[in-house]
Amino acid sequence: MSNGTERQRVIIVSNRLPFTVVEEDGEIKFHQSVGGVATGLSACIRSVRDVSSLDPEYLWVGWPGGNVGDAFKEAMKIKARSQFHSHPVFLSEEDIENFYQGFCNRTIWPLFHYFPSYVRYDQGYWLQYKKVNQVFAEALLEVIQPDDVLWIHDYHLMLLPRLVREQLASVSIGFFLHIPFPDFEIFRLLPGEWRQEILEGLLGADLIGFHTYSYVQHFAAALACLSGVEPEEDRVWLDDREVRFGVFPMGIDADAFVRLAASGAVENELGSIRREAAGRTLLLGVDRLDYTKGIPGRLLALERRDEVPSYRTFRREIDEVVGRINGTHGTVSSMPIHYLHQAITQERLVALYRAADVMLVTPLRDGMNLVAKEYVASRIDNDGVLVLSEFAGAAEELPEAISVNAYDVDDLAKRIREAIALPAGERQTRMRAMRSRVIAYDVHRWAGDFVRALETESESGSRVTPEAMLTEALGRLRTAASLAILLDYDGTLVPIMNTPEQAAPDPELLTLIDALGRRPGTVVQMVSGRSRETLEAWFGELPIGLWAEHGIWFRPPGDRKWESAVDVSGAWMPAVRATMERFTLLTPG
Repeated sequence: MSNGTERQRVIIVSNRLPFTVVEEDGEIKFHQSVGGVATGLSACIRSVRDVSSLDPEYLWVGWPGGNVGDAFKEAMKIKARSQFHSHPVFLSEEDIENFYQGFCNRTIWPLFHYFPSYVRYDQGYWLQYKKVNQVFAEALLEVIQPDDVLWIHDYHLMLLPRLVREQLASVSIGFFLHIPFPDFEIFRLLPGEWRQEILEGLLGADLIGFHTYSYVQHFAAALACLSGVEPEEDRVWLDDREVRFGVFPMGIDADAFVRLAASGAVENELGSIRREAAGRTLLLGVDRLDYTKGIPGRLLALERRDEVPSYRTFRREIDEVVGRINGTHGTVSSMPIHYLHQAITQERLVALYRAADVMLVTPLRDGMNLVAKEYVASRIDNDGVLVLSEFAGAAEELPEAISVNAYDVDDLAKRIREAIALPAGERQTRMRAMRSRVIAYDVHRWAGDFVRALETESESGSRVTPEAMLTEALGRLRTAASLAILLDYDGTLVPIMNTPEQAAPDPELLTLIDALGRRPGTVVQMVSGRSRETLEAWFGELPIGLWAEHGIWFRPPGDRKWESAVDVSGAWMPAVRATMERFTLLTPG
């Protein structure tokens, strides 16, 4: 952390840089990237530096979006650093195919969005994912300094925090996941090695950010059930290192949308759209062509009133549904659905937002969904209705939207009719409330809050580790004139095993207990729930006292006779045992 006098440099790491590089006519050329995390982060770089102690100098590390020949790599590094504050990570075609198209888009994306039937479990994909994360780590080590603040983004780089931590233990690392973290039962579908390494990779960070509190809960449950660590409400301790979790719902550059919505270019586009609509009600959907977006259900609800192979199949499905609906309900002069699979200008998009009577944002699962916030920010007239899936992260922030179960086509059709019929006064009341929230918590506030949280020292203070506690206790024990030691067995001297017979002591453990029992001034007692016969067989020759069946029976050191430590009648046991056995049979595990 900062010492209070020097400003720290922020290093942002994402799969993509905010530009794409191509070789044209023997030269390297740069083109601005459109969409994705890179665009959203570009809008908040300045605010991160303004609201924190970070140095105005920053660095962005990521893949430049194209293959660059070896002859151009050094020149490109120099140009990227001087003109774009960037450091490129070079990936091969095999990396892109198996890492990005493979593990990221065919394994993690469908699984984390609750589409397990779409998931491909390919060991080659996983190995390439590990390799590319290592490539990113090596690229970072070329430029990172011990005082830098590192902010890693999204599911492409979930192993990276740990890889960096192993090399630079003191560096401050933040990680933000832009997609949902799924329920434990979904996450555990990953093979054991993969899911364990992903969790360990994320725990290399000091602060892990999510869009919603439910994603934090899912992550904590995965840690508790799969990693053996015990998270507290918003943190977990790894020996003396604290890893915090936080909720940081990502916003948009709301001011930019407000300004654009009021511009002359958008006003002209808006007039054109309204003339074409000729007074008809306009329902709008703006989505990437992705099976998580709930587009078929949205189209079917209306009827009732790209490189990833699964996306290509999905596009054919959409084409067929749109064609059928337009063929059935269209006329020579009018079609109910205008389906545009193409890029449009930002001015045209904002004009569509302003013209839409109802905005349909109905993903089957979405980490946040910034389209909903873009629509709200663009409605400078405080009008329009947002129909929003309850499975989008934005639903937690925009309760004034009309909520819908995106899997229920009948419910969606009902909510669309409700949205169309909503009175003007109620439309405006709902929209004002949503706009105030979207504008107040924009992308700049989001980034600033995350970095401030990363910079802030934990209020929980340092933690005494089990190792430190043991060292301190041993120091006191070694100097004691007399010592009485009570030893538990299962789960203490040996791990808990599935069957009791597997937990027999090995020769090394027996030698240690024997030496402890013979230590001058030391009394050793073994207390166990095991039977007299088992303790006798395992420890009967050692100079220690034995307590069997949770203290019911006692055998002094050097004595072969067991004594009843408690006068207990066993007459009640058969009836109780029968009851317990019945409940045991009815209780799995």
